[in-house]
Amino acid sequence: MAKGKRAAAMAENRARLIRAARAAFATQGYADASMDELTAAVGLTRGALYHNFEDKKGLLWAVVEQIDGEMAERLRIVREQAPSPWLGLLAEGSAYIEMALEPEIQRIMLLDGPAVLGDPSKWPGENACLDITMRTIRALIEQGIVKPVDVEAAGRLLNGAALSAALWVAAADDPKNVLSKAVDAFRTLASGLLREAREPA
Repeated sequence: MAKGKRAAAMAENRARLIRAARAAFATQGYADASMDELTAAVGLTRGALYHNFEDKKGLLWAVVEQIDGEMAERLRIVREQAPSPWLGLLAEGSAYIEMALEPEIQRIMLLDGPAVLGDPSKWPGENACLDITMRTIRALIEQGIVKPVDVEAAGRLLNGAALSAALWVAAADDPKNVLSKAVDAFRTLASGLLREAREPA
């Protein structure tokens, strides 16, 4: 019983640290977020932080993983609510780019995250996104909607285009103005995969 309580307490401490870090990284930025202030705010020591995440970078990874999971769920809903798999593919990519306007995602996932953790296309969560895109493309090829292209190449290029567009929007002086250009270009590029020059219903 004591072991179970200890595990529960450790899980709660970890969750508290992630919540606090998420708020600090979103409002102050990764570089300016103080780990002493963060741990003190939730009544924990730096030792608890090191025990759970090793260092500040490890804590950022945990925050990125949490937000990435939430983004994936939102994109799944967008994809599944679309009238067709093709339109779902376009809607998912467009929605991902549009998320770059959200302050938390903009700051943590698209500005500080890549600067500290490296190329987002190599983050663990991207493999799951790529698998989904590839399955969709493969099905669209089988249905005769998309040209018979290499599935992995098409998936990587589509996901890469959406990521690049989101990074552009996030770093822009006028993100809202850049957003419409980025989404339009993404949809036009993606439509080049169609067998016909139109978007099927």
